[in-house]
Amino acid sequence: MPESLQPMLSARKVSKLFGGLAAVYEVSVDLWQGHIHAVIGPNGAGKSTLTNLLSGDLPPTSGSVTLDGQDVTGWKPEKISGAGLGRSYQKTNIFLPFTVWENVRLAAQSRTPHAARWLNRAADFADINDRADRAIELAGLQHRKREVAATVSHGEQRQLEIAMTLATGPKVLLLDEPLAGMGVAEAQNMVDLLLKLKPDHAIMLVEHDMDAVFALADHLTVMVNGQVIASGKPADVRADAGVQSAYLGEEH
Repeated sequence: MPESLQPMLSARKVSKLFGGLAAVYEVSVDLWQGHIHAVIGPNGAGKSTLTNLLSGDLPPTSGSVTLDGQDVTGWKPEKISGAGLGRSYQKTNIFLPFTVWENVRLAAQSRTPHAARWLNRAADFADINDRADRAIELAGLQHRKREVAATVSHGEQRQLEIAMTLATGPKVLLLDEPLAGMGVAEAQNMVDLLLKLKPDHAIMLVEHDMDAVFALADHLTVMVNGQVIASGKPADVRADAGVQSAYLGEEH
């Protein structure tokens, strides 16, 4: 990575202690626009906790987090989100009774001064509607725009969650297992979507689907027991004997 460039998000030696347990211990990551940084590891490795520390859902016990050059350590998640960070969760987080468009419009509305004007009809604000439409198109859900969210497929619900995130105008995306529970076709659709989002965003991908990880990642970090055991180019990490023993297995 060129020295002149600044990462969109940088974490330095972040740790999270729960009593005597270190769920995450002195982990550092840099996320760059136009790159996908994948974080892998067995269950309980601390991947989701790391994501929560970066998004503000958990305050770090120690260490620092900067977003677009600004120190956001200890900020509330809504403030970090407003500064340009979007995230998805392991469990799909959408409004099932609403249509796809209504879900995305609500997300877009949260980023405008109009959000506080509760006496006005949200549908009357052209800027909100345009932002929602752009996010839906980018996520590839135009054909599902008027469908109730509960009736679309699992893969499309995951796409919808990303569309909602995109509607907030993020610079950084933290995606926690976006391919979980998907079949082959749905997984490929998600891979294609992430590749489409890559040029304009800095992306951290937490994922168990190794085929997707190696198809997407520019940089790969492996965590075990809350600590990083390897980090670097995917091919180098894949060949690391310690990583193969701890996580990937001989077949990889």
